[in-house]
Amino acid sequence: MDSKVLIDGLIMYLGLIVLLTFHEFGHAWMAWKCGDDTAKDQGRCSLNPLVHIDPIGTVVMPLLMIFLSPGIGRFLIGWAKPVPVNPANLRNPKLDDILVTMAGPWMNLMLAVLLLGLAKVALLAGYPSAAGFCVQTAHLSLLLCFFNLIPIPPLDGSHVVRVLAGISYETYYQFARFGFIAVILVLQIPAVRTTLGWVTQTSLHVIASWFGVSV
Repeated sequence: MDSKVLIDGLIMYLGLIVLLTFHEFGHAWMAWKCGDDTAKDQGRCSLNPLVHIDPIGTVVMPLLMIFLSPGIGRFLIGWAKPVPVNPANLRNPKLDDILVTMAGPWMNLMLAVLLLGLAKVALLAGYPSAAGFCVQTAHLSLLLCFFNLIPIPPLDGSHVVRVLAGISYETYYQFARFGFIAVILVLQIPAVRTTLGWVTQTSLHVIASWFGVSV
C-alpha cells in the first residue's frame, strides 16, 4: 500500500474517532436534557473518545476499510457504542426518544457546517491544505450523518422506525444483537453505496456554497 494513502487514511481515521465522539455525546447530552441521566451516570456525556469506542464499529470495520480497501478512502464509515437510554425517565417518551436518536446525526450535520466555515477562514488566511482537511472531514461528517439514518440496528434510523412502528425494546434488541452483520452486508450493495455517496456529496456542495467554498 502506498505510504501516502496509508497516512491519509489514518489521519481520516483520527477524524472519524472525533466525529463519532461528538455524535455519541450528542445522544447522551440530549437524553440528559430530556430527563434521563442513565448515559450521564455511566460517563457517556463526555468528549472522551475512550468511553464511546465500539470494538467492531469504531476499530475493526474502519481500519479494515483503510488497510484492505484504500480506494474507498472517502467512504470511511463506522459507529460507536450505543448510548444507553431509559425511556421511563424521558418526560415525553415518544417525542424525546426521537429527539435523542436524531441528536447524533444533527451533531454531525452541525459539525459539517462548522468545518466548512473553518475551511473558508483557512482559505482567507492562506492555508489551502488546512482548508482541504476541513472539507474532507466535513464530507466524512455528512457521510456519518446519512449513514446513521439507515434503518438497520444499531444505526439511529432503526431507532426512529422502532418508535414510529411501536416496536418494543425487547423485540428491537433481539434484532440489534446481530445488526452489525446486516449493516456490513447492506454496504456491499452498490446502489446503497451510490445513493449514500450522492446524498453526502450533494449536501456537501450545498453547504459549501453558503461559504463560497469550492469542493
